[in-house]
Amino acid sequence: MIHYHGTPIGCKSIDVVRFLSGRHALIPFPRQDDLEVAQEVCQSYCVDNGAFSIWKKGGQLDLDGYRVWVDELKRDPSFDFALAPDCISGGEAENDAMLDGWTDCVPVFHLHEPVARLVRLATDYPMVAFGSSEQYKSPGTPDWWRRMAILMEAITEFGSPICKLHGLRMLDPQIFTHLPFRSADSTNVAQNSSGMNFIQQSEIIARRIEAHQSPQKWSSYGIQEGLAV
Repeated sequence: MIHYHGTPIGCKSIDVVRFLSGRHALIPFPRQDDLEVAQEVCQSYCVDNGAFSIWKKGGQLDLDGYRVWVDELKRDPSFDFALAPDCISGGEAENDAMLDGWTDCVPVFHLHEPVARLVRLATDYPMVAFGSSEQYKSPGTPDWWRRMAILMEAITEFGSPICKLHGLRMLDPQIFTHLPFRSADSTNVAQNSSGMNFIQQSEIIARRIEAHQSPQKWSSYGIQEGLAV
């Protein structure tokens, strides 16, 4: 799987270069601080629209600006994908409406939404991202795992997902080692590395994450045995 490290990293420019070199990054539309570095030194990068920050802190998504930005980035050889606009607290109809004009991007399924919507997205799109919602805002909790188990059963055939899957804020080995993700992201490094030993701290955190991979197929065994709850 691909491990995307969320940016901005929040350190000296030279340390950003050192950390991101050869890795994969996620660049948020509202904070493009590390975009140029990622384009030069990362294996690849993806982008998001900033919906999570807006949900947590307030504000409004600049849809027109995001569309122009994504269209420009699509020409970059190291660009992987963009997440389609979404409303974390919104319902099925609202989020479906937001996909109009964004068929070239990855739709986000929020865990509180109907299972039928996930099945539809997984059938219509080559890749779907799992995102947070108020009811399931903390990945890794027992309720979160029970919900994920239901969703995985709905979109897998003999354990294999019917489309590629991305986990938003799920770049945690205790999570992604139980789920057949193509990729996942988190801001773990940016949030937990600082000071004079930034490179040392960031490398330790990142390497502990990157040492693990997602399974090829989904199995509820780990959940049932208490490995993930």
